[in-house]
Amino acid sequence: MNFNLAVVAGDGIGPEVMAQNILVLNEVGKKFGHTFKYTEVKGGGCAIDEFGEPLPQHTIDVCKASDSVLLGAVGGWQWDTLPGNMRPERALLGLRGALGLFANLRPATLHDALKDACPLKPELVKDGVDIMVVRELTGGMYFGEKGRKQTDMGEAAFDVEQYSVKEVDRIARVAFDIAMKRSKHVTNVDKQNVLESSRLWRSVVLEVAKDYPEVTLDHLYVDNASMQLIMRPTTFDVIVTGNIFGDILSDEASQMTGSIGMLPSASLGEGSLGMYEPVHGSAPDIAGKDIANPIATILSGAMMLKYSFGLLDEAKVIEDAVTKVLNDGYRTGDIMSEGMKQVGCKEMGKLVIERL
Repeated sequence: MNFNLAVVAGDGIGPEVMAQNILVLNEVGKKFGHTFKYTEVKGGGCAIDEFGEPLPQHTIDVCKASDSVLLGAVGGWQWDTLPGNMRPERALLGLRGALGLFANLRPATLHDALKDACPLKPELVKDGVDIMVVRELTGGMYFGEKGRKQTDMGEAAFDVEQYSVKEVDRIARVAFDIAMKRSKHVTNVDKQNVLESSRLWRSVVLEVAKDYPEVTLDHLYVDNASMQLIMRPTTFDVIVTGNIFGDILSDEASQMTGSIGMLPSASLGEGSLGMYEPVHGSAPDIAGKDIANPIATILSGAMMLKYSFGLLDEAKVIEDAVTKVLNDGYRTGDIMSEGMKQVGCKEMGKLVIERL
C-alpha cells in the first residue's frame, strides 16, 4: 500500500524526534511492502518566522490532501510574547478545526520495565496501568465565545463552555467503540453538579450507553477523577471527557508512565484522516542536543498505522520493538535510572529499528 503523509515537524525537539519516527516507519514499510511518501510543511513558531503566521493556508491544504498527518511539537520561549491569535499553539487548534478532528486519544501505559520511574507507590501500580483518555477536541471553552468586557469590578475576561448533543454523541461513541476492543469499561468525567454544559453532556452519554449494553459505564466529577487517577489508577480503562478536563487529566495520567516522553496521541475525525503527535512539548532547552526521547513520536506513528490505516500487525511490531528496547535496559535521559544504559535520540531510534 502507498500512503501520502503530511509532516509538520514543528519547533524545538520536533524535527529530531520526527526524524526517528520517519526512519522507523520506512523500515516497517520495507518489511510489510508499504511505501510512505512525506510532504514537509511548516506549522508553529517556525511558520511564524518564515511566513508571519503559525498556520499558513498551504500547510492546511497539504494536510487535507494527505492520508494522514504527523506532527512533532510546536512552541518555544521566543514566541511567548506574541498575542494569543499569533502564538505557535494556534497551529494545533487550527489544524484540528480545519481537519475536523474532534476526538483525541491519549493512551497512558506503564511498561513493566519503567515501573521504578512511576512516581506512585509500587502497590498502586503493581497490576499495571493501561488507560485510554478520549478527549473531545474541538468544542468547549477552548473554541467557545471569548472576549473581554468592562464591569463594576474593572475589566473582565470570559471563555464560554458550550457543547451540543451531536458533539457529545460522536465523542461518546468513539469512547464506547474503543472500550469494546479493550476491557469494556467507560468512565465519564464531567462536572454536572455545577455546570449546565456537563448536565447535557452526561445525559447524552447515558443515551449512547444504551447502544452498548456490554460496556460498563460509571461517572466521576472531574475533581474526584483527578484524585482517583492517583489513588486507583489500575481500575480505569477508557475515560471520556470534554476538552479542558481531558487536557488536564491526560497530562496527569501521563506522569504514571515515568515520563511524558513516552506518550503518543491521536486526533481523529469522521474519516480515516488523523493527526498523530507526542503529548510532550517542544522542549527548546534540549533542542539540538540529541538527548530527546523519540519514543512518544515513534508510538504515535504506530497509532497512525492502527487507527487511520487499520495496519494492526505493523503497529504491534513497533510497539513490541519499543518494549524490547526498554526491557534490554536502554534509556534516554528522561527515563534514566541506576544500572540502565543511557542513549541519545538518534541511538534510541536505531535501537528500535534493530528490534522491529
